[in-house]
Amino acid sequence: MGPGFGPPPRSSLDNLKIPKPKSIKELPEYLKKLLSGFFYRLFYIFRLVWETGPWILFVMIFMAVFNGVIPVIGALITANILNSLVGAYNTLEVGLPLAEQLSAMLENAACRAIVFWLIIQFAFTFIKSIVNNIDTILSRIYGELVVNHIKLKIMNKAKTVDLASFDTAEFYEKLENANREAGSRPIQILTSTFKIFSTCISMVSFIAVLWAVSPLAPLIITLLAIPSAIINFVYRRKNAMYIRHRSKERRTMSYYSGLLTNKDMVKEVRLYKLSDVFIGRYKETFKRYFSGLRRLFVAEGLWHIGLTVINAAVNCALFVYIALQVCNGSQEIGNYSLYVSALNHISSGVSTLISTTATIYEGTLFIDNMIEFMKNKQSIVPLLPEPRKMLRHVPHTLEFKNVTFRYPGTERDVIKNVSFRIDPGDTVVLVGLNGAGKTTLIKLLTRLYDPTEGQVLLDGHDIREYKVEELYGMFGIIFQDFGKYAVSVTENIAFGEVEKKIEAENIMTAAYQSNADDFIEKLPDGYDTPLMRIFEENGIELSIGQWQKLSIARAFYSDSDIIILDEPTASLDPMAEQEIFNRFDELRKDKTTVFVSHRLSSATTANKIFVLEYGELIETGTHSELMAKRGRYYELFSTQAKRYIESAGQINS
Repeated sequence: MGPGFGPPPRSSLDNLKIPKPKSIKELPEYLKKLLSGFFYRLFYIFRLVWETGPWILFVMIFMAVFNGVIPVIGALITANILNSLVGAYNTLEVGLPLAEQLSAMLENAACRAIVFWLIIQFAFTFIKSIVNNIDTILSRIYGELVVNHIKLKIMNKAKTVDLASFDTAEFYEKLENANREAGSRPIQILTSTFKIFSTCISMVSFIAVLWAVSPLAPLIITLLAIPSAIINFVYRRKNAMYIRHRSKERRTMSYYSGLLTNKDMVKEVRLYKLSDVFIGRYKETFKRYFSGLRRLFVAEGLWHIGLTVINAAVNCALFVYIALQVCNGSQEIGNYSLYVSALNHISSGVSTLISTTATIYEGTLFIDNMIEFMKNKQSIVPLLPEPRKMLRHVPHTLEFKNVTFRYPGTERDVIKNVSFRIDPGDTVVLVGLNGAGKTTLIKLLTRLYDPTEGQVLLDGHDIREYKVEELYGMFGIIFQDFGKYAVSVTENIAFGEVEKKIEAENIMTAAYQSNADDFIEKLPDGYDTPLMRIFEENGIELSIGQWQKLSIARAFYSDSDIIILDEPTASLDPMAEQEIFNRFDELRKDKTTVFVSHRLSSATTANKIFVLEYGELIETGTHSELMAKRGRYYELFSTQAKRYIESAGQINS
């Protein structure tokens, strides 16, 4: 990933860009599409939470009603306390002895009312505190549950996504956005949604209270809120679209920051003094990314500052109006508290409705990332409604018929019209320079990809006619970019066939066959030693050669019909490589074997050698047949043999 970046890749997410109406006539249809998409995404979020646990929605509904009536009840209690205090003050005589004052207070109806409302206020405050504390506990619990549920949905979807999807920038955009937003957004959106319900309940109640003073007051406040609503929605959408289409910049920043914290890269980064280069590129990308956000933030903020000044002036005028009514005796002093509280709540409620609705709208735009990701279609599926039965532990034939393949989104054929046949018990070696198409051919052979043209046949039938899971179980395979798992040695080997019950004898046999047993026995806890220091402090870091031996042990551990090894010994020295191949010859017996190796000495025992160049199959035969042809294989083998002879001569001299 270089320092320069073009426009972000287009994706299906662009369908959120609903064309703006060109005339008033188009406005209703435009609003209909906006609302339709909004409610679809909102319903999707409700469904996610319902899947996690229906009780979560019931708790949220209860709290919405509770939080809606609480402000009104609190304001009414305060108003009654103030009115009772004024009444008591006006009826009690001043200057009486203390005993007579207490006696008079007990007989005074206004004083008894004060005691009653104070008890009510205490009970109200106590209940509100208890309920809010319980809600805090429950919200923390269901927040974690919802995040976990969504992460599992993404993981379960990811395991079914075609390998070809991982080769496209569009897919990574969806995956990055889904992972970043899906965990926190649903609860945030639901909380905001129910906050709207609470606010509406409070506002309706306070409007009824304020109506007694002036029916125009709620209307004025509502009208003043309309410009703020428009600004919120416009800038929420702008913000969502900006972030969505800057996914490439965010991935770039993550990539460069990850290079400086990746334990496998840190040595080279330090030695080549690349830290400042990557930090510089990170800063450059962030500057580009942040400049647009800053412009949006400042523009929205300035609009809101202007509207705040206007709203403050209008609210001040309304407060003065209510105060004048109290002064001229039209209203009680306690009612002033009630009406001012109503005015404040309506004003803040309208603002809350606008900002919260805008937040929900923005959140639903982001949750569309997950919706788009979950819609990703799987194409590597059985061709037949009822897949063909897979026979295990029997001889198999594999055949390529005029196979051509190009990676998704590209025009270059990586494999070009390749045809060959692998018979039961064959040992096949794929030979060719880097980029010849060897690994891609193996991916087609195992149906990690489907050919662009042509057919791959298993036992005379199209490989697409078999159930994918059963097909994968037939292959024991090691790729050149083999997995290194932060688990114990035993589990690293047992991952070769996870369905099989782990037995120490089988694990040790596979380790012996891969020549890994020597170094395993020297580890602190032997086969129980945790590997890598990602999770365990006592984790052991293996050399690349030791990791490769473990990956080979995985292939030996699996009870597969066809063994495929893609550069299985690339990180081993020649003697270790030869030892593994000797044991491998004993192990495979009559199994079909396909392997790739740059060390052509390993090809001498194969009964079929396929020579690939630029995606084409240019030579086929045994070692002796190809050497006699004096073609490309002869050239590659002779060049490599000459280099080994020269190296040996230099060592002897």
